[in-house]
Amino acid sequence: MFGHNYEGTNTIKLAERRVFSNSFKPLYDEGMSLVEQAAEYLDGQGREEAKKLTRVAATLYAAESMRLTTRLMQIASWLLLQRAANSGEMTRDQVAAEKSKVRLDTASAHIDTPGWTELPPAFLAIVDHSLRLQALVRRMDEQIYGDPLPSFPAMARSNPVSEQINLLQTAFGRN
Repeated sequence: MFGHNYEGTNTIKLAERRVFSNSFKPLYDEGMSLVEQAAEYLDGQGREEAKKLTRVAATLYAAESMRLTTRLMQIASWLLLQRAANSGEMTRDQVAAEKSKVRLDTASAHIDTPGWTELPPAFLAIVDHSLRLQALVRRMDEQIYGDPLPSFPAMARSNPVSEQINLLQTAFGRN
Protein backbone atom coordinates (compact mmCIF):
# COMPACT_ATOMS: atom_id res chain seq x y z
CA MET A 1 0.00 0.00 0.00
CA PHE A 2 2.83 2.40 0.84
CA GLY A 3 4.38 1.80 -2.59
CA HIS A 4 1.09 2.51 -4.33
CA ASN A 5 0.63 5.84 -2.56
CA TYR A 6 4.24 6.73 -3.19
CA GLU A 7 3.90 6.02 -6.93
CA GLY A 8 0.68 8.04 -7.09
CA THR A 9 2.39 10.97 -5.44
CA ASN A 10 5.27 10.81 -7.93
CA THR A 11 2.88 10.55 -10.86
CA ILE A 12 0.98 13.63 -9.70
CA LYS A 13 4.21 15.54 -9.23
CA LEU A 14 5.46 14.57 -12.71
CA ALA A 15 2.20 15.52 -14.45
CA GLU A 16 1.95 18.74 -12.49
CA ARG A 17 5.58 19.57 -13.20
CA ARG A 18 4.97 18.99 -16.92
CA VAL A 19 1.95 21.30 -17.05
CA PHE A 20 3.50 24.00 -14.88
CA SER A 21 6.85 24.13 -16.70
CA ASN A 22 8.36 24.75 -20.11
CA SER A 23 7.79 21.11 -21.04
CA PHE A 24 4.09 22.03 -21.36
CA LYS A 25 4.79 24.03 -24.53
CA PRO A 26 5.14 21.00 -26.86
CA LEU A 27 1.82 19.58 -25.64
CA TYR A 28 0.16 22.97 -26.01
CA ASP A 29 1.65 23.41 -29.49
CA GLU A 30 0.53 19.91 -30.52
CA GLY A 31 -3.03 20.59 -29.41
CA MET A 32 -3.30 23.97 -31.06
CA SER A 33 -1.64 22.69 -34.22
CA LEU A 34 -4.16 19.84 -34.39
CA VAL A 35 -7.02 22.34 -34.04
CA GLU A 36 -5.57 24.31 -36.99
CA GLN A 37 -4.92 21.19 -39.04
CA ALA A 38 -8.47 19.92 -38.51
CA ALA A 39 -10.01 23.29 -39.40
CA GLU A 40 -7.95 23.52 -42.59
CA TYR A 41 -8.82 19.97 -43.54
CA LEU A 42 -12.55 20.32 -42.86
CA ASP A 43 -12.76 23.59 -44.80
CA GLY A 44 -10.68 22.38 -47.74
CA GLN A 45 -9.71 18.86 -48.66
CA GLY A 46 -12.30 17.33 -46.34
CA ARG A 47 -15.14 19.26 -47.92
CA GLU A 48 -14.10 17.97 -51.35
CA GLU A 49 -13.63 14.38 -50.15
CA ALA A 50 -17.01 14.42 -48.36
CA LYS A 51 -18.79 15.18 -51.65
CA LYS A 52 -17.60 11.82 -53.00
CA LEU A 53 -18.94 9.74 -50.09
CA THR A 54 -22.03 7.53 -50.11
CA ARG A 55 -25.02 8.80 -48.17
CA VAL A 56 -24.25 6.55 -45.19
CA ALA A 57 -20.59 7.58 -45.13
CA ALA A 58 -21.50 11.26 -45.64
CA THR A 59 -23.85 11.13 -42.63
CA LEU A 60 -21.15 9.49 -40.55
CA TYR A 61 -18.59 12.03 -41.78
CA ALA A 62 -20.87 14.89 -40.73
CA ALA A 63 -21.41 13.38 -37.27
CA GLU A 64 -17.72 12.59 -36.78
CA SER A 65 -16.76 16.08 -37.95
CA MET A 66 -18.93 17.56 -35.22
CA ARG A 67 -17.50 15.17 -32.63
CA LEU A 68 -13.98 16.02 -33.79
CA THR A 69 -14.64 19.75 -33.57
CA THR A 70 -16.19 19.41 -30.11
CA ARG A 71 -13.32 17.22 -28.89
CA LEU A 72 -10.68 19.64 -30.17
CA MET A 73 -12.39 22.70 -28.70
CA GLN A 74 -12.55 20.99 -25.30
CA ILE A 75 -8.88 19.99 -25.51
CA ALA A 76 -7.95 23.55 -26.55
CA SER A 77 -9.95 24.96 -23.62
CA TRP A 78 -8.12 22.70 -21.18
CA LEU A 79 -4.75 23.61 -22.68
CA LEU A 80 -5.53 27.32 -22.54
CA LEU A 81 -6.49 27.02 -18.87
CA GLN A 82 -3.25 25.22 -18.07
CA ARG A 83 -1.27 27.86 -19.99
CA ALA A 84 -3.00 30.59 -17.97
CA ALA A 85 -2.02 28.78 -14.76
CA ASN A 86 1.52 28.23 -16.05
CA SER A 87 1.95 31.93 -16.85
CA GLY A 88 0.48 33.01 -13.50
CA GLU A 89 -2.66 34.56 -15.02
CA MET A 90 -4.80 32.14 -13.01
CA THR A 91 -4.26 30.21 -9.80
CA ARG A 92 -4.55 26.45 -9.67
CA ASP A 93 -7.86 26.86 -7.79
CA GLN A 94 -9.22 29.22 -10.47
CA VAL A 95 -8.20 26.73 -13.16
CA ALA A 96 -9.81 23.87 -11.24
CA ALA A 97 -13.07 25.85 -11.00
CA GLU A 98 -13.05 26.77 -14.69
CA LYS A 99 -12.00 23.35 -15.91
CA SER A 100 -15.20 21.89 -14.51
CA LYS A 101 -16.84 23.38 -17.62
CA VAL A 102 -14.47 21.43 -19.89
CA ARG A 103 -15.51 17.97 -20.98
CA LEU A 104 -12.78 15.61 -22.08
CA ASP A 105 -15.13 12.80 -22.99
CA THR A 106 -16.18 13.23 -26.61
CA ALA A 107 -16.38 9.71 -27.99
CA SER A 108 -16.10 8.61 -31.57
CA ALA A 109 -18.21 6.17 -33.52
CA HIS A 110 -16.99 2.58 -33.46
CA ILE A 111 -14.91 1.40 -36.40
CA ASP A 112 -17.63 -1.17 -37.18
CA THR A 113 -20.15 1.61 -37.80
CA PRO A 114 -21.51 1.44 -41.36
CA GLY A 115 -19.58 3.82 -43.59
CA TRP A 116 -16.48 4.01 -41.34
CA THR A 117 -14.20 2.28 -43.86
CA GLU A 118 -15.30 4.75 -46.54
CA LEU A 119 -14.16 7.80 -44.56
CA PRO A 120 -11.11 9.56 -46.02
CA PRO A 121 -7.79 8.35 -44.53
CA ALA A 122 -6.64 11.92 -43.80
CA PHE A 123 -9.84 12.53 -41.81
CA LEU A 124 -9.45 9.27 -39.89
CA ALA A 125 -5.85 10.20 -39.06
CA ILE A 126 -7.00 13.52 -37.56
CA VAL A 127 -9.78 11.78 -35.60
CA ASP A 128 -7.31 9.20 -34.28
CA HIS A 129 -4.79 11.89 -33.28
CA SER A 130 -7.53 13.85 -31.49
CA LEU A 131 -8.64 10.77 -29.55
CA ARG A 132 -5.06 10.00 -28.47
CA LEU A 133 -4.50 13.63 -27.43
CA GLN A 134 -7.80 13.67 -25.53
CA ALA A 135 -6.79 10.51 -23.65
CA LEU A 136 -3.41 12.05 -22.75
CA VAL A 137 -4.96 15.32 -21.57
CA ARG A 138 -7.59 13.42 -19.60
CA ARG A 139 -4.91 11.33 -17.83
CA MET A 140 -2.91 14.46 -17.03
CA ASP A 141 -6.04 16.15 -15.71
CA GLU A 142 -6.75 13.21 -13.41
CA GLN A 143 -3.14 13.11 -12.21
CA ILE A 144 -2.99 16.83 -11.48
CA TYR A 145 -6.45 17.53 -10.11
CA GLY A 146 -7.25 14.11 -8.70
CA ASP A 147 -10.92 13.67 -9.45
CA PRO A 148 -11.38 11.50 -12.49
CA LEU A 149 -13.67 13.07 -15.03
CA PRO A 150 -16.82 11.12 -15.77
CA SER A 151 -16.06 8.62 -18.49
CA PHE A 152 -18.00 8.74 -21.69
CA PRO A 153 -20.55 6.03 -22.31
CA ALA A 154 -19.49 3.30 -24.67
CA MET A 155 -21.09 3.65 -28.04
CA ALA A 156 -23.62 0.92 -28.84
CA ARG A 157 -21.55 -1.61 -30.75
CA SER A 158 -23.95 -4.45 -31.26
CA ASN A 159 -27.12 -2.52 -32.05
CA PRO A 160 -27.04 -0.84 -35.48
CA VAL A 161 -30.32 0.97 -34.79
CA SER A 162 -28.84 2.63 -31.69
CA GLU A 163 -25.77 3.58 -33.70
CA GLN A 164 -27.86 5.23 -36.40
CA ILE A 165 -30.03 7.06 -33.84
CA ASN A 166 -26.86 8.32 -32.14
CA LEU A 167 -25.46 9.47 -35.49
CA LEU A 168 -28.67 11.31 -36.32
CA GLN A 169 -28.85 12.93 -32.88
CA THR A 170 -25.26 14.07 -33.23
CA ALA A 171 -25.75 15.26 -36.81
CA PHE A 172 -28.76 17.36 -35.81
CA GLY A 173 -27.27 18.56 -32.52
CA ARG A 174 -29.65 16.70 -30.20
CA ASN A 175 -27.97 14.88 -27.36
